[in-house]
Amino acid sequence: MLNILVVDDSPVMRKMIIKTVSMSDIGEFSFIEASNGKEALDILEKKWVDLILADINMPVMSGEEMIDKIRANPVYNDIPVLVVSTEKSEDTIRYLEKKTSGFVHKPFTPELIGEKIKELTGGLNVR
Repeated sequence: MLNILVVDDSPVMRKMIIKTVSMSDIGEFSFIEASNGKEALDILEKKWVDLILADINMPVMSGEEMIDKIRANPVYNDIPVLVVSTEKSEDTIRYLEKKTSGFVHKPFTPELIGEKIKELTGGLNVR
């Protein structure tokens, strides 16, 4: 079972992401939720996380700032981070992809998110 940290300031969007990932039918997951980058970093101090699905535009600490802090910390810097966002700027997306493990536009399908998760985890603990 993979531990997935879902970071989004919208509780509704977090639930939609969790439901969509669950519908992907690629394995079993345990989900942890955070409403901003600071909460996510606090969770990383206490819990093991295999994958992070993160929005970019959030209050308190943005997804980009959170990603920078994760990449700067040798304890977490190898955790795959998949950005899940409505961002439209191709320049911004390319910039984010250099810092992360990928980008998925909202809305997305269970098949797309499932394929990205399999890609990022190498099929680890995924059917």
